[in-house]
Amino acid sequence: MTSPVAQPASPRKQPRQARARATVDAILQASTRILQKHGLEKFNTNHIAEVAGVSVGTLYQYFPSKDAILIELIRQKRSQLRDALAEAAAQSVELTLEQALDNLLRVTIAHQLRWPMVGRTLDYAESFLPLADESLAFKRDLADIISTLLAKFAVPDAEMVARDLIFALNGLIEGILATQTADADQIFARAQILAHGYIRAAREN
Repeated sequence: MTSPVAQPASPRKQPRQARARATVDAILQASTRILQKHGLEKFNTNHIAEVAGVSVGTLYQYFPSKDAILIELIRQKRSQLRDALAEAAAQSVELTLEQALDNLLRVTIAHQLRWPMVGRTLDYAESFLPLADESLAFKRDLADIISTLLAKFAVPDAEMVARDLIFALNGLIEGILATQTADADQIFARAQILAHGYIRAAREN
């Protein structure tokens, strides 16, 4: 496996024109389809270019390696989840804490179920890509969104509770997806028990 240090952490060239952006989108969409169907087994620049309908040379204009594509997909996935959670939290002004939590759970579960194989593969890819600092910042961002929401409802130790919820819910959802066949409603029901129960205990202690 190529050393992570040798892999650029950003695309080689940023697309500025509509045609260039369309090319990059095609490359990323093709990469997503390959990961969803095959995982990393057939994830290589030749195959990505073929599925995207572009030449390998064109692909290399924007991404110097397959690792650079993985990094961009991870960044996109994180940005989508962060933005969706922030929007759900912002819409919780007139909700109860339980209703607000349920909205966050639904957003998280929908995000995980959209491309389950892609999500698991990208989570694994993080272990060998140079993303440690970005990963920490992303986790802080999620914890900040949730802790700010919890603090509005006077949940004690909101920052600690937010971190605990993230760890517990990630473990639950990823465990279910990796070992069982479950739909969004089934996962939500189990995640709701965990989240509501933990918050209730935190408020009573």
